[in-house]
Order: sequence, then C-alpha cells, then structure tokens
Amino acid sequence: MKKALITGIAAFALATAAGVGAVLGTTGQAAQESASFPCVQTAVLRQGSKGGEVKEVQRRLKQWGYYNGSIDGIYGAKTVEAVKKFQRKNGLTADGIAGKSTYEALGMNDSAKALEGGKDYSSSYTNSDLYLLAKCIYAEARGESYTGQVAVGAVILNRVASSAFPNSIAGVIYQRHAFTAVSDGQINLEPDKTAMNAASDAMNGWDPTYGCIYYYNPAVATSSWIFGRKTVTTIGKHVFAI
Repeated sequence: MKKALITGIAAFALATAAGVGAVLGTTGQAAQESASFPCVQTAVLRQGSKGGEVKEVQRRLKQWGYYNGSIDGIYGAKTVEAVKKFQRKNGLTADGIAGKSTYEALGMNDSAKALEGGKDYSSSYTNSDLYLLAKCIYAEARGESYTGQVAVGAVILNRVASSAFPNSIAGVIYQRHAFTAVSDGQINLEPDKTAMNAASDAMNGWDPTYGCIYYYNPAVATSSWIFGRKTVTTIGKHVFAI
C-alpha cells in the first residue's frame, strides 16, 4: 500500500546538511528519518500558502505586469492583490485565491488538473520515492535554478506516467543508461534542502516542462538521436523535449 507523500523538508535538510556530498544509499539513516515528515497535498493557493507553485504564479503575474513584488514563494498580500487584478481582467471571481479557473487562465494546466484528480502525484508515492527523486535531482541538476531542478523531477515523474518507461521512480532512475548521474555514481550523493523541496514540488504537480520526458545539455550531449526530439522549453543549461 502506497503511503501519502510526506514533507517537512527544512528539518530533514538541517539534520543532513553536514553530510552533503557524502555517499549514502536510499536505505540510509536520512531516508529512515524522512518517515517522520508531515503530509502535504496539492491544493488551492490562498494567503499564507508557500512553495513552488506560488513562485510560478508570482512569476507569471510579474511577467504580465500584474505583480511587482519578490518571487519568493510566499502568498502574501501583494500576491493576493495581483491575483485579484488578474482575475478581474480575465472575467473571473476576484477573490485573490488561485484555484482551478485561475490556474487555467494562467496557463498552469498541470496545477488545474491536479485539483480535478488528474496529475496529482502527492498521494501516489512513498517517503523513499521522494528521497530517491531528490537524490537524482541533486545529482543531475544541482547547478541549475530551482525551476530547473523541479523540471528534472517532473521529467522523471512524466516518464513514470508514460507507458514507454518503467512505472516506478526507481525503475525510471535506474533504467540502463538513462541518467549520467547513475552511471558515474553521483546518484549516491546526499541531496540538499533545495533538491528535497524541488522533489516535493514536482510530486505536487508543478511541471515547468509541460509534459516533457527528455532533457539534455546540448553542450555535452553526444547522442545525435536526442537532438531530433521536439524541443518544448529550455531552462538553464537543459533543453526539455518530447
């Protein structure tokens, strides 16, 4: 029986910060400690909400001129007012709450689907899945922006959902020759707080790649096949494709 996705990232990261860079398997002490984290659900965003989805709402509102505050992932008064302005402009109820209709108007389709029972990973995976996903994100993308790290996690989850790939996080990550970090051993590095947060946000339905199942760094990629995939977006050094 799969358990609900758990978080409590700050406490975990502080407890393991001294071990960043050390080799530790998924059955190590840190993985066991993660079992004490409280549950988190993908939800409607309102004043007081925090996290990656809030950042994405702020980023889009700022890009379109509705918001002039910091993209800090905190749904404060400025964000509420910006959402209200956006809602009024788009003929929505101006309540300052980001629900399904507001997500759709913002183009955050994955978040909207999560609320209607679509892409909601949060109740589908265990603590060990979260930890392994964070390890892969850290190993593959620790030099990327936060959005870029969430994007790597989203690709892994999109592969799990695709019939063309294994149907588990471990199966996808450890598929032969799928990830450089597995081949060179970096998968065994201890994930930091950022990677853990990114894994949690990806599991909660944030997909900056819009459904991609491939990513690569064109500066170092050697496979001519990957260059033939359809590019959807580029985040940092990574090209995301389908």
